[in-house]
Amino acid sequence: MTGIGGGLCRLLHYPCAAVEGYHESLWQTLEQGLEPPWWELRRAFLLGRVRAGERVLDVGCGEGRFAAELHAAGVEVLGGEIAAEPLRRARERHPELDLVLLEQEQEWDLEDSSFDAVWAGEVIEHVRDTAAWLNQVRRVLRSGGLLLISTPAHTLPRRLALALSARAFERHFDPRSDHLRFYTSRSLTELLEDFGFTDVETISAGPLRAGRPLLLCSARRRRF
Repeated sequence: MTGIGGGLCRLLHYPCAAVEGYHESLWQTLEQGLEPPWWELRRAFLLGRVRAGERVLDVGCGEGRFAAELHAAGVEVLGGEIAAEPLRRARERHPELDLVLLEQEQEWDLEDSSFDAVWAGEVIEHVRDTAAWLNQVRRVLRSGGLLLISTPAHTLPRRLALALSARAFERHFDPRSDHLRFYTSRSLTELLEDFGFTDVETISAGPLRAGRPLLLCSARRRRF
């Protein structure tokens, strides 16, 4: 099995170093210390579904904001990123955290069935090789382990709004954007079920005036 970058490199015939460079340069454009989008909603969702003493992998941990909250709640958390710059910032802001660089071109250097939960906040929409990524997540989760996801929601009102405005459609699906996947509750549920997850639950969250822009999802790794 290959990691995230391996599938991408075969698909696009790019060297993995070029892919890594893209993510590093992307982080260089982001101001340090920004509050994660929908911070309070996502924080409540996450902390309401893990318990003290559990081992959690925070995939795409960024500057470590959610990982620090998990650590403060008594969770044994490992923060992982595919770029060095966010890890540098996380170590500077949260020296108490255990952090790791997740290689793109090969299997993550993490043991099988070693986590009670995996948290992927605003990550899955950026993933090119979704199949390889989900295989990695499933591999490191214990039997019955929990996958927790947040991603932009494409509810019916939002899809209708995009369909009725050419400008909004082009802005939302800008080919220069780093958002590569676009999920509805149904498509995310079907995807996770295809990859061996059960008890999939999704919630459209956020202010109604914004069309419930956030999709929160929990799913369990199918038991051995």
